[in-house]
Amino acid sequence: MKRVATTGIYDGVHNGHRAVLEKVAAQAQAQGKESMVVTFWPHPRIVLGQDADKLRLLNSMEEKRRLIAGIGIQRVEVIPFDAALAAMPTAEFFDYYLKQRLGVDYLIIGHDHRLGNRALDDFEAMKALGAPLGITIERVEAVAYSSFFGMGNSFVPKNNTVSSTKIREALKGGDIQTANDCLGYRYMLKGTVVEGNRLGRGMGFPTANMRLDEPLKQLPADGVYAVLATVAGREYRGALNIGVRPTLKSAPVRVIETHILDFDEDIYGQSIEVRFVHRIRDERQFKSMDELKTQIALDKAETYRYFNNLS
Repeated sequence: MKRVATTGIYDGVHNGHRAVLEKVAAQAQAQGKESMVVTFWPHPRIVLGQDADKLRLLNSMEEKRRLIAGIGIQRVEVIPFDAALAAMPTAEFFDYYLKQRLGVDYLIIGHDHRLGNRALDDFEAMKALGAPLGITIERVEAVAYSSFFGMGNSFVPKNNTVSSTKIREALKGGDIQTANDCLGYRYMLKGTVVEGNRLGRGMGFPTANMRLDEPLKQLPADGVYAVLATVAGREYRGALNIGVRPTLKSAPVRVIETHILDFDEDIYGQSIEVRFVHRIRDERQFKSMDELKTQIALDKAETYRYFNNLS
């Protein structure tokens, strides 16, 4: 079977990626071929030691597959990334993987895409390599930040283009609105509900503490957020806190805990997914537990107000 494909990490599957993926799906349909994304795992920066300790991902592989399929791509091929693959010349990758193994005869790439071990293998070089193999290569231009939503947010990507790096920076700054706008969906975290110290329940605000399925996921900045939480296939509104809980003055361990509104069930051990909707406030230290309890009540009320205004 002949295929129309694209290659890349596609971390985030954001609006910039979407332009390429939609082109792949449309071209495959027009040519009567299968659409495919060829991606790599683990992330090349981990294998190559390029600030691997600082790397944080926008998607787990499960999320990436789901998002790509949602755009209409029929197949996701994951190639294990190792030192041998990193050293493979572009021409060899084209021949062995794209032509022989995967049957790709039409490749669509992003505006700044590089493939293989030579950084100089740009669009024109790749076209020259693909031609004798019968692989046609098409390039999709960059998606501008202002092309799909209104300006005015606090974080404006340099060069007015969308990238995974810029989305990570927005998240680290707590700018959920800009991150979500660039992604084209609400940023998500998924994990398992684990037992905490039950402090929230003791104050009348029980929380679901999350252990991430993908430990390398990028966390938004510490603070309180309005979120949508999905448990056992049902979606609820919630107020989520990320941080080290400085008021407790205990060991500074970062936790992710969600107070699910109008919900009081035992869900320990169950899967939970949260999608970030709005940032309510920064994390801060309070003078007493009573002051903290008062603030949590205010956060809960603000979460209700925010969601009610969306209705």
